[in-house]
Amino acid sequence: MLISNHLTRYKQALLSLPKDTTLAKEDLLVDDFLMKRDGELEMYYAPHNEYINASAKVVMIGLTPGWTQMRIAMQEAKAGLEEGLSDEDVCRKAKEDAGFAGTMRIHLTNMLDALELHRHLNISSSSELFQEHRELLHTTSLLRFPVFVGRENYNGTHPPLLSNPFLKQAALLSVHEELECLKQELIIPLGKTVEGILRLLVQEEKLNAEQCLWGFPHPSGANGHRLKQFATHQHHMKAMIKAISRK
Repeated sequence: MLISNHLTRYKQALLSLPKDTTLAKEDLLVDDFLMKRDGELEMYYAPHNEYINASAKVVMIGLTPGWTQMRIAMQEAKAGLEEGLSDEDVCRKAKEDAGFAGTMRIHLTNMLDALELHRHLNISSSSELFQEHRELLHTTSLLRFPVFVGRENYNGTHPPLLSNPFLKQAALLSVHEELECLKQELIIPLGKTVEGILRLLVQEEKLNAEQCLWGFPHPSGANGHRLKQFATHQHHMKAMIKAISRK
């Protein structure tokens, strides 16, 4: 299902993108796809987080789609529109290709396998969540659409999300709206910034803290503390997954 359909607004711009080439920032970080601007912060359109897998058992929440995810999603959306797919199928296919793409997906599945999430889900490996068992997984971001600072990926700290009214409001509205549509068993916030927003929702009694896998690090290769953070919290995260599997 679609949680929104901004795709309608951007269809013509997508269809006008260059053919038979890898899209560059000069193609996508342009006014045709700009949604909002707040000082140095710029939010651009990408279609993949408009699709929701409402029956998912696991929800992974990142910070915001980065450039690689945006590029893959936009290229897939252009191809889907040219094939004549429905808006929902365009966004779904974009999500399947773009969700935590690249080495981040490898880091993510390695950590999840170490926590034995796959056993809880009765699959061979957590990598199958991105392949033949996509029906079990919903991926999304606190900031549903890509945010950049000076044309570089927003990292959650410059400026701090929780102290920036524009970003905080966008994140709280987006994630609460999305979780209301889902019936997930487990929520995996990727990194401390995502945790901060989810803890606010817990305080407001809009989210059950026992559903959240607290302490899971952001899987980006740029997160140099990833392995240390994972090792610190591994025992309690594994115990939490086991507790959920017994319910």
